[in-house]
Amino acid sequence: MRVLTPYIAAILMLSGPVMLFAAQGEIPKAEAQVQKDTSEKLPPEAVPTEESDGRNRAGENLLGQADTSKGEARRNENVQINLLDTNAVRELNVRVGTTATIVEEFVAERGYWATEYGTAPRNPIRAQRQQGSGVHGSLFWNHNNSVFSARSFFQVGPVKPARDNQYGATLGMQLWDGGYFTFSGSQDKNRGYVNGNVLIPLPEERTPLARDPATRAIVQTFLDAYPNVPPNRTDQAARALNTNSLQSVNTNLANGQLSQKLGTRDAIMFRYNFTAQQVDAFQFIKGQNPNTDNKSHGARITWNRVLSPATVLDFSAAFDRQGTLLTATSDAVGPIYMNGLTVLGPQSSSIPIDRAINRFHYNASMQQSRGAHVFSAGFGVTRQQYNGYEAEEVRRTLNFSNDFGRDAITNLRLGTPSSYSVGLGDIYRAFRNWELPAYAGDHWRLSSKLTLSYAVRWEPWTRPLEVRNRSRLRFDSDWNNIGGSFGFAYRLGPGVVRSAFGVLHGQLYPVGYGQDRFNGTDHVFVSVDAPDLVNPLSGVSAVDLTGGGRTMRFDIDPNLATPYSYQYNLSWENEFAGGWKMQLGYVGSRTVKLYTVYQLNRAGPVDGIPFSTATINERRPDPSEYRRFYTSNGSRAYFDAARITLTTPRWQGGTVTTSYWFSKSIDQGTDYAVTGGGQERWRSSQTEWDYTKDQKGLSNFDQPHAFLLQGAWSTGRGGVGRLGRLLRNWDMTSVLLLKSGTPFTVEAGSDGPGFGNVDGSSGDRPYVIDPSVLGRTIGNPDTSVRMLPRSAFRFIRAPVEMAGNLGRNTFRKGKIANLNASLGRTWTLPRDWSMTIRAEAINLSNTPQFAEPGLNLTAPNFGQITNTLNDGRTFRFLLRLGF
Repeated sequence: MRVLTPYIAAILMLSGPVMLFAAQGEIPKAEAQVQKDTSEKLPPEAVPTEESDGRNRAGENLLGQADTSKGEARRNENVQINLLDTNAVRELNVRVGTTATIVEEFVAERGYWATEYGTAPRNPIRAQRQQGSGVHGSLFWNHNNSVFSARSFFQVGPVKPARDNQYGATLGMQLWDGGYFTFSGSQDKNRGYVNGNVLIPLPEERTPLARDPATRAIVQTFLDAYPNVPPNRTDQAARALNTNSLQSVNTNLANGQLSQKLGTRDAIMFRYNFTAQQVDAFQFIKGQNPNTDNKSHGARITWNRVLSPATVLDFSAAFDRQGTLLTATSDAVGPIYMNGLTVLGPQSSSIPIDRAINRFHYNASMQQSRGAHVFSAGFGVTRQQYNGYEAEEVRRTLNFSNDFGRDAITNLRLGTPSSYSVGLGDIYRAFRNWELPAYAGDHWRLSSKLTLSYAVRWEPWTRPLEVRNRSRLRFDSDWNNIGGSFGFAYRLGPGVVRSAFGVLHGQLYPVGYGQDRFNGTDHVFVSVDAPDLVNPLSGVSAVDLTGGGRTMRFDIDPNLATPYSYQYNLSWENEFAGGWKMQLGYVGSRTVKLYTVYQLNRAGPVDGIPFSTATINERRPDPSEYRRFYTSNGSRAYFDAARITLTTPRWQGGTVTTSYWFSKSIDQGTDYAVTGGGQERWRSSQTEWDYTKDQKGLSNFDQPHAFLLQGAWSTGRGGVGRLGRLLRNWDMTSVLLLKSGTPFTVEAGSDGPGFGNVDGSSGDRPYVIDPSVLGRTIGNPDTSVRMLPRSAFRFIRAPVEMAGNLGRNTFRKGKIANLNASLGRTWTLPRDWSMTIRAEAINLSNTPQFAEPGLNLTAPNFGQITNTLNDGRTFRFLLRLGF
């Protein structure tokens, strides 16, 4: 406790949860804070759920969100992310990491896939009844301004103008007898400059070296996409430029519900949610980021019927729609990849994307109390429609690397790319499939000390069908997704021992099977190695261009199934004398059949054919194909964590909760958030053989140590005299998060001769010749080059050596150390009105969280840290009127 005393004092003095929480008078709690003994009542969830935890920013892929109540800082917007699929989750995992979470009871009607990492459980679709009397509500305004922001670590010059205004209202009112209406709505308008770092050509590298006029003109277009200024952070990297660019983000949220009581036994609820976000993205480099327009709708109708005091039924129908539109700017020239310079965007071969996913849900459930038992059962039917265009290299993609005896930047200036690829044809698809979940469970109180819970879940889905028969998926429906859970709670003296075990299933991602759209006869994919820049298709036959010749395949394993995991935990919680509370616990999981995308038909050494980039396609085993992507259930993951949580008694209006967890997460190349499609397909092993051995390593979000300290203090409504009135209704809250950094991988940076294995796929890793560097934390820009020296590695000697001996994720980024705090006061006004003013500091200590260094051994910036993952210190303010 002596070590923690300074932190506890800081928490009690500073404080700081999410302002919206504070605006509602709520105090944040530790993620796994324990519930009361389950033998006394049905337990609520120990972790937030998608329905109860407000907006699901990960599922809706919302930009500019930060859960400051759990110690998260604002994301550096310079860290590129495409807002679709599970990208928001994966970005958050790499930047902040996961939270070891103990689920006290696996409730039968909920899905708990990946909850051990802190993911919210998946709730049933029903709308919950709301009730009240009178009229209550609030008006609020949040404001953040660059005037109150500190410079980020690498920023050159003063902070450029930026502002964020969020305003909205909430309302709850009784309309008539038995009728209650609630509404909440807000708009968030974020305008201003984004600051960040890019790697640009040196002044002497801004002229083409190509002699052909047409080639020179194309190369000049590429070079002109970079800002025409000299680098200004040469202390960090010779080509580093810190710059600013305008960005505009509009976010609109609305939620309304009508609850109507029908007699003494029935109630019906109508609910509607709407979320929309438009992003006009910043562009440090022309076309660097796509513009985004995301919209989601959710509608619910639930009828609740009380059959008897012991039995309740409900029936629900729902509709969810999520629309995603990502488009490149008109001046974008990429994607063009090269070592040593920032990628010319958009930084994804999947742009543009125009997608809509509609889900029609129908659900029925029952809950019955019978003696010591509380039984529950239910089933549902979901119809999914997955429509739209999703590109794969519809925009031509070029790769300049260390090749032909030259470095990547020289090859760019000469106009000699290592590869060119493009997709041509019809990529619109409309898939349909069914999901048919069912469950049954029992919460059984055997005695005053012992409670058992057990459940079974069945989550089958049918094979998706394309409405125009343009795609015919080879895998079958999955009917054997049977899982279940078992748990107990046992009162042991003043404490409670709990344990839970579950077999939990993931889901089938549309983006995974949707890539079959590239296999149709109406779509052609062309890949050319060592192409002519002016006429890259000059060597491609007419047959290849019309769909009758060589192409790239995107195949799916005929035995594709849903990933599943075994999750288990054991915990002990106790309340000691004086009100101190403690929880000790362990949580672990073993996950199998995770989605993996293999890259097959790679080029190998062939007698009589030169071993060079230009002959890659000649050396492929199957001459009818270029690269072949193959999606299968090929990975496993392992997670173990021990956690302790300590909560102090309330003293003088203040309380503190501390949590520490020690964890380890490893996998065989993919984790729970991998979808089996999208940009994930480009990450692969060094060779197509021994995939598991090559890829097994720490998970991308592995963090051995994590410490969370949360505190809150309120002066209450007491006090007399002038000083007492002055000190009334103040509250201060704070959170401190300390974590190990997440891991990263060093790569060769080129597939070309002398650097990689020349098989036509990226991801080659070097040989490590100085093992003492392994496991190092590279978290300081001043020492990163010394800690990660080039001399510790060498390139492989292909074709004798086709893979390096360096493992995946063998190094670690710097630590996370973030402190958020807030101070606010509430005034009581006449006619039951109130006013709250609050100020919140995010990253109060202005501590940078450094990104990984340059990862490619061939790149000039190898080992140099040139970016941060978080923003600098900033303040935001809240004004709230309640009635």
